[in-house]
Amino acid sequence: MNRQHAIAALAVLAVIALGACVRVNVHGRAPQSGPHMPATAPLRVATYNVSLHDEDPGGLVARLELGSTQAQRIAAVLQRIRPDIVLLNEFDHDPDGRAADLFQHRYLEQPQPGGGEPLHYPHRYLAPANTGEPSGLDLDGDGSVGGEGRERGNDAWGYGLHPGQYGMLLLSRHPIDADAARTFRLLKWSAMPGARRPVDPDTGAPFHRDDVWEQLRLSSKSHWDVPVDTPLGRIHVLASHPTPPAFDGPEQRNLLRNHDEIRFWLEYLTPAPGQEAWLCDDAGRCGPLAPGARFVVLGDLNNDPHDGAGDHAVIEALIRHPRMLAHAPPRSAGAEAAALLDGGENAGHRGPHAHDTGRFGPRVGNLRVDYVLPSTGFRLAGSGVFWPPPEHPDEVLAAASDHHAVWVDLLPE
Repeated sequence: MNRQHAIAALAVLAVIALGACVRVNVHGRAPQSGPHMPATAPLRVATYNVSLHDEDPGGLVARLELGSTQAQRIAAVLQRIRPDIVLLNEFDHDPDGRAADLFQHRYLEQPQPGGGEPLHYPHRYLAPANTGEPSGLDLDGDGSVGGEGRERGNDAWGYGLHPGQYGMLLLSRHPIDADAARTFRLLKWSAMPGARRPVDPDTGAPFHRDDVWEQLRLSSKSHWDVPVDTPLGRIHVLASHPTPPAFDGPEQRNLLRNHDEIRFWLEYLTPAPGQEAWLCDDAGRCGPLAPGARFVVLGDLNNDPHDGAGDHAVIEALIRHPRMLAHAPPRSAGAEAAALLDGGENAGHRGPHAHDTGRFGPRVGNLRVDYVLPSTGFRLAGSGVFWPPPEHPDEVLAAASDHHAVWVDLLPE
């Protein structure tokens, strides 16, 4: 089916079936009216893999200083959906926060083509990531440490060509309690009970030597617990960006790491005996999230519940955890249209195309990999994905990244 025929076939879907949804998903918060309008405005929490990274140290800073069309479009998307709290994945980290400064002051706080009013976040959280940080070890099993070109990233604690590549940035309208924030960047993978240690399928031997395995870090970037004090009370933002379950060999070391990076949140949300012995943050504080604490799990988790690579059972377990608020996944008309237009692997996918958040071409297909998962203790007032249908004027904004912004609107229980 060519593009023109596909667009025609989807016209009824986009206009009739999802007309109201398009207004929410593309143009932001739907207006509320009527006698049952809540006294408290919904809190909009979002995640967005913005793909603002560079292969060179300081490269993102240089691009933002020069003027980046991509960053303008990313900022325009955020100005349109206007989240109160948003996690940005794949935003290069630098120790001075220069890239974050530039993006906030020159892009978010300035009117952008196709965007909305300038967007100001008085509070933010950023911290180092494992990506690009040399381990000094042979992590990919090629017999050497480091290497040339893109191969050198395989021996970093998390794949990256320089420290901080593919980092994370949390922006908030509401105060962040940085002193109470916890990071688990240094947590050893082997410390997790039942860790899925990679094995060479030909020999049955562990893929990594014992001395290497004992030093390997679980997080490919980091795991954060960042408390934010909102009008709805304190919310723990649980942020991460697990490694893609691909780009490895028959030992499936990345698939297994993706599984355990996601399983970390299952452990963190489920108090159990013995956790004080291993579930320790980078400051030495041990133990899980307190029972009764409200939270939102955010990030590109690189795992679809039904399709693509990865162990889908672990993401299903996280979505269905007893502390999670049961709700329908965010959806968009654009994702449904893109699956038909792109074809390829999409034709065999079992999950609803409307739930997809990433567009990865016909060889992989489009997947739901970006999540905003609120805990119980809230009511869902709405949700959306910024993925407009084909030929919509906002299509150029959405194409600034291969991922799409996802959000939920929360009210008190």
